[in-house]
Amino acid sequence: MSEQANDRNLPGYKVEAVEAWVRENVTGLTPPFEWVQLEGGHSNLTYKLKDVDGKMAVIRRPPEGELLPKAHDMGREWAVISALDPTPVPVAAPLGFCADKTITEANFYLMGWVDGHSLHAASHAEEHLPEASRRNAAYSLIDVQVALHSLEPAAIGLGELGKPDGYVARQLKAWYRSWTASAADSKLEDQQAHDLEAFLTANIPDQGAPRVVHGDYGMHNVLFGADHTVAAVIDWEICTLGDPIADFAYTLNQFTDPSDSVPPPPEAVSSLPGFPTRTEIAARYAEKSGRDLSLLDYYIAFNHWKTACIVQGVLARYRAGQKSAEGTNLDLLAERVLRSLARATEAVERLKQGA
Repeated sequence: MSEQANDRNLPGYKVEAVEAWVRENVTGLTPPFEWVQLEGGHSNLTYKLKDVDGKMAVIRRPPEGELLPKAHDMGREWAVISALDPTPVPVAAPLGFCADKTITEANFYLMGWVDGHSLHAASHAEEHLPEASRRNAAYSLIDVQVALHSLEPAAIGLGELGKPDGYVARQLKAWYRSWTASAADSKLEDQQAHDLEAFLTANIPDQGAPRVVHGDYGMHNVLFGADHTVAAVIDWEICTLGDPIADFAYTLNQFTDPSDSVPPPPEAVSSLPGFPTRTEIAARYAEKSGRDLSLLDYYIAFNHWKTACIVQGVLARYRAGQKSAEGTNLDLLAERVLRSLARATEAVERLKQGA
């Protein structure tokens, strides 16, 4: 249920202080606002604001409590959308950033409101994306990613966003450490995870020129507008510099091919009719970007393996009692881990056969 600022204070926001700051620092908005919490997405505290003239915006700040040093970095998100705003990559308009933590005890920023819908599950696509529009919507998703990967980071002011080299190697090291640390609590261990890590680490492709990579790009992190094309890319908090093909393969793994040994779960967006196949998506990216995808199966394996590590870590937190498991099917989470490892292994076998 959406939460409104009837008492002029909300978790994480000193409403009067924030609105005073906006009045002095943001043009085009006239407080006081109507505040409505936006559901879904990450744990950042995100609200839709409606001013006295009916104009709308979005405000975003980190969750309350102690955070890891680099987690929920609003300054990073602000820098990215500010840099991308004049480019062909559609983002919500940057309106104002506040680094003064005396205002509401955290950095926050405001961005423009974009009418559109993210597709987190098949039910969302059934509601907001007609079958006849799904192919073009998926191709729009890929075309925007190609546009992102065509940008020279230094030319748009993002040359210092992250380490330019060694993206896959760093990811392999970090997520393998996560797997081994989570194995006991997750009660899920599988030799495939170790075999895959060894193969992937020994066969890292040359990265090429670094590009801005979103890190979690898919139909769940864009807003499709009324014309069913991408109106804005959202949730930039883990973006960095890295290998664009690794970024693309993460997106690609969200689609399916008829020859897949295991069908997608029924809640997956791409389980619905009308979407292009994984092969068609790869061909679209190759055509539009001009990139060599001869080692694409490496990146497919890498991303399935990485997904397995991420979900195993989530499972570990549930089974260790660090998160409430009420309403969560832990067996399905475990199945997802094993399914991702199996698909990673299949991609490695294809890669070996093609060598």
